[in-house]
Amino acid sequence: MEKRRNDEVIVVGGGVIGLTTALVLAESGRRVRVWTRDPVERTTSAVAGALWWPYKIEPVALARDWALRSFDVYTELAERSEATGVRMVEGVLGEGDLDGADAWAAGRVPGLRAATADEHGGVGLSARLPLIDMSTHLPWLRERFLSAGGSIETREVSALAEAEAPVVVNCTGLGARELVPDPSVRPVRGQLVVVENPGIDTWLTSSDASGEMAYFFPQPGRLLLGGTAVEDAWSLEPDPKVAEAIVGRCAELRPEIAGARVLDHRVGLRPVRDAVRLERELLPDGRVLVHNYGHGGAGVTVAWGCAEEAAALTSP
Repeated sequence: MEKRRNDEVIVVGGGVIGLTTALVLAESGRRVRVWTRDPVERTTSAVAGALWWPYKIEPVALARDWALRSFDVYTELAERSEATGVRMVEGVLGEGDLDGADAWAAGRVPGLRAATADEHGGVGLSARLPLIDMSTHLPWLRERFLSAGGSIETREVSALAEAEAPVVVNCTGLGARELVPDPSVRPVRGQLVVVENPGIDTWLTSSDASGEMAYFFPQPGRLLLGGTAVEDAWSLEPDPKVAEAIVGRCAELRPEIAGARVLDHRVGLRPVRDAVRLERELLPDGRVLVHNYGHGGAGVTVAWGCAEEAAALTSP
């Protein structure tokens, strides 16, 4: 019984970071419980456009390693795309250049090259990257975790001290602002518009002269349009004027988007921090607390690399 008790881990947070971390731990033989305020379908992760590419994440050197490890996993998962929700899709990173990408991609991303004039009207990078359908991927993570012997409890957590286990892993994202507390974690609001796909099978990210973002990601049965990055904005209510502007910017890139029927509006709050907090803390009573939060808009991109490092930090 003592061994079972020492092997117990509580992961607080049920988004993509929490579920992936819990899965890695469970498959390593640990007894893992996930405490989450919301079901996976209602987490911030469920709103993500989920293109694999670092976005608003520091430190760059560590993020590179986490991202590339995750790239390898997603490449494998894409072989079972219907089950996992992961596909390898061609697209263009507008305003990207090979020198900047090589600083972290370093030849590890196959086919990364300068975009042609036919692919994009300006400077850009062409790449075949993992594009994750979160409506499929999050439930797949949950079921794989449960199959590994893990359990999930939907509950409010007002303090990390409530998690009475030898090891606690804090994957609470924006919730860490109050739970740690860590006031350096801030929301960056992102809004998306979901439309019927008018026949687009590639993705594109770009910015206009004023710095406004425009991107579209083809997902099964729909096209995700974005976006925004409004710092310190907490509202989860879609703004109709913002939605109209998003559609307009995307239609400038692909005119057929202008007439696409709107299916849904989504808002998510990216948990941004000056740098990801991924570290081990020894509590006064001898228990271990591992922090894994502050991934900004790159949670999906680095999820597996961070999960494996967080799992390693839980060992005695």
